[in-house]
Amino acid sequence: MSESQFLLPDVGEGLTEAEIVAWKVAPGEPVAVNQVIVEIETAKSLVELPSPFEGTVGELLVSEGQTVEVGTPIFTVTSGGEAPAAPVREPEPAEEVAADAAATVSHEEEPKAGAVLVGYGSAGHGTTRRRRLTHPGTGSLPVSFTGSIAQPTVPAPQAAPQPAPTPSRAPAAAAASAARPAGPVVAKPPIRKLAKDLGVDLTAVTPTGPIGDVTRDDVLREATQVTVFRNLQTPEWPDDREDRIPVKGVRKAIANAMTSSAFTAPHVSLFVDVDATRTMEFVKRLKNSADFGGVKVSPLLIMAKAIIWAVRRNPTVNSSWTDEEIIVRHYVNLGIAAATPRGLIVPNIKEAQGMTLLELAKSLEQLTLTARDGKTPPADMNGGTITITNIGVFGMDTGTPILNPGEVGIVALGTIKQKPWVVDGEVRPRYVTTLGASFDHRVVDGDVASRFLADVASIIEEPALLLD
Repeated sequence: MSESQFLLPDVGEGLTEAEIVAWKVAPGEPVAVNQVIVEIETAKSLVELPSPFEGTVGELLVSEGQTVEVGTPIFTVTSGGEAPAAPVREPEPAEEVAADAAATVSHEEEPKAGAVLVGYGSAGHGTTRRRRLTHPGTGSLPVSFTGSIAQPTVPAPQAAPQPAPTPSRAPAAAAASAARPAGPVVAKPPIRKLAKDLGVDLTAVTPTGPIGDVTRDDVLREATQVTVFRNLQTPEWPDDREDRIPVKGVRKAIANAMTSSAFTAPHVSLFVDVDATRTMEFVKRLKNSADFGGVKVSPLLIMAKAIIWAVRRNPTVNSSWTDEEIIVRHYVNLGIAAATPRGLIVPNIKEAQGMTLLELAKSLEQLTLTARDGKTPPADMNGGTITITNIGVFGMDTGTPILNPGEVGIVALGTIKQKPWVVDGEVRPRYVTTLGASFDHRVVDGDVASRFLADVASIIEEPALLLD
């Protein structure tokens, strides 16, 4: 038997401390290599730390909510001897588990239609099976699984009485209830975490997955509906007269960065109304294109490409100020301001200037999903050169954005909606948006700022210019 200490690692460039957010294990539990042990929050993001050891968790040396420095021991692992098999925290896809289980269970024990994910859902028959799988080239690897394939039969729990839905949602609630299958909610752990972060009750979600499971899109759709519903209600006043929220982690980093930017860089802002009708038509064609099948396409994609195009024509806006010199960058690490459950972050797409439209669309989609899950690594938020903030998704026409520290330009994309617009002397309904931009006046003069924003606007008005 031997005991190993796990030291808090340096998970980002220049970060010296982190807060322990949530332990994923308890003392005495078995742990496998690369199993997620703890969630920590740095000044930049939420990070999951895997275990480099296999064995049994000894002692949790740091409490949840405590902030510790890099290099501090946070838990111990005892190894040696026959350790109990650990439950698989990240289940395999249901079809793989079912196929794998078929090798050790009889035909009668195979999961029927509506089988649930491993470790979740209704109980099956028989006893829990644990076995050792052999992977080519790796030897034997202890793996265990539990769930509907082999669990003792238990009586179904009595359903708790539910409050009647409010009159405004009664028809929708009844329809959703009829569409949902009876029984426990089937959802993978990452989906459950996403639902928790977004405040979504999984029992209220209508699943659309292939085995009756709740998918990411189901959760996001319900989150949107819940937000709209909440916005239509007048909330009750809380019993507490005030809340006190500690300023730490991401929120403290945001506050320091925005204060430094606002009081260090002299901001100058410009605004322009743009006819985005052809951009909307172009987005529609891309959505119907076989090349973009399954890839999310939105006006933000055209906006991103427009900024890259305009930077090439006005490189000064892609600079940084150091007091001694101005560094003009001839590459674009395009920052996308993202609102997450833990606050505003600005991850960036590295070397965006060399990407095709399809590659840029895939990068935008991946960046957005990672940010929503709170899994953006610190490296993705370093080295940005210019930023987009899409305030249009919140229904805002325009705004005065504050520069991301270290950059000299940021562009805000407002909501796109139909308005009366004069075309060839006639008033016609057109899709119109407002672009707002801020610049560091130490680096970017008014004429450069104006030309740059006009170039961005010209692409939004006519995306075909991207072909030059």
